[in-house]
Amino acid sequence: MNASILLGRIERNREDITMRHHDQNTTTCIEECLRCYQSCFGMAMTHCLETGGKHIEPKHFRLMTACAEICRTAAHFMLMNSEHAKHLCKECAEICDQCAADCEKLGDMKDCVEACRRCAEACRKMAS
Repeated sequence: MNASILLGRIERNREDITMRHHDQNTTTCIEECLRCYQSCFGMAMTHCLETGGKHIEPKHFRLMTACAEICRTAAHFMLMNSEHAKHLCKECAEICDQCAADCEKLGDMKDCVEACRRCAEACRKMAS
């Protein structure tokens, strides 16, 4: 299931999810992780591949792909109430911070930078 569908379901069922399954911090973190996944994966596969140059250098492209994947995975672990969600969130925050810095350095990737920063903040709250 792709992130857009998951995010849409969360938005439509936010009150139900918050009240019956997750506290507000968890729900927010899930949403931010899915938004970051969508932003990083989407930008990597469109903007970066189409722009070329430094945007497709292996280190940057791998970082964006890793960021998207850890965000998706962290959201999945939170959705299933896994005991491992907190330490995944800690790692997710670290990778999101690195991705935001790298994307900011390259420029013209504001959406990705902002999504990564919001996700990192939400994940740090979850990990604490």
